[in-house]
Amino acid sequence: MELSMPPPQIYVEKTLAIIKPDIVDKEEEIQDIILRSGFTIVQGHPSVPALSAVSHASNLDWRSVSRMRRKLHLSPEHCSNFYVEQYGKMFFPNLTAYMSSGPLVVMILARYNAISYWKELLGPSNSLVAKETHPDSLRAIYGTDELRNALHGSNDFAAAEREIRFMFPAVIVEPIPVGQAAKDYLNLYVTPTLLKGLTELYLAS
Repeated sequence: MELSMPPPQIYVEKTLAIIKPDIVDKEEEIQDIILRSGFTIVQGHPSVPALSAVSHASNLDWRSVSRMRRKLHLSPEHCSNFYVEQYGKMFFPNLTAYMSSGPLVVMILARYNAISYWKELLGPSNSLVAKETHPDSLRAIYGTDELRNALHGSNDFAAAEREIRFMFPAVIVEPIPVGQAAKDYLNLYVTPTLLKGLTELYLAS
């Protein structure tokens, strides 16, 4: 008797990407590279950002709220909270000053193994090193030095979860099921609710 094993399920991982203040004018160019590299800028409907999370509400791009992308200007205090794991290091004051120096763009990226692929696309954290060892990486192309390295990426799943929740408090961070897992989820939770709603709508009309 031959046993048929179900194919392994692949989950779409999420990571946080930040276009830092000194290269926000390259946003469209960088987004194009992101999409051509197999990432999706996750679609969704997060809640309207709390004003406590930004220092200058006028810098929010409200048209982008539905696309898991935000343009905002963080205060030094909020930068300190975001980079809390770096607290106490020599470069910490310069880091928070740099990240609060102007508007930045934050995005949720998704694809299989998104965290490692995004880190690979970014290259070494020191842009000077990246220019020598990974000249085609984003930090080599757009970065200036060790501090002004152009872009941020979550280091691991725990960091991605914390950072996404920091920037997008209403977002569900768990991996997105695809393939059979997605079909099972739709059949179990979405389809019955959808059919019930459509039936009630039809009867009401």
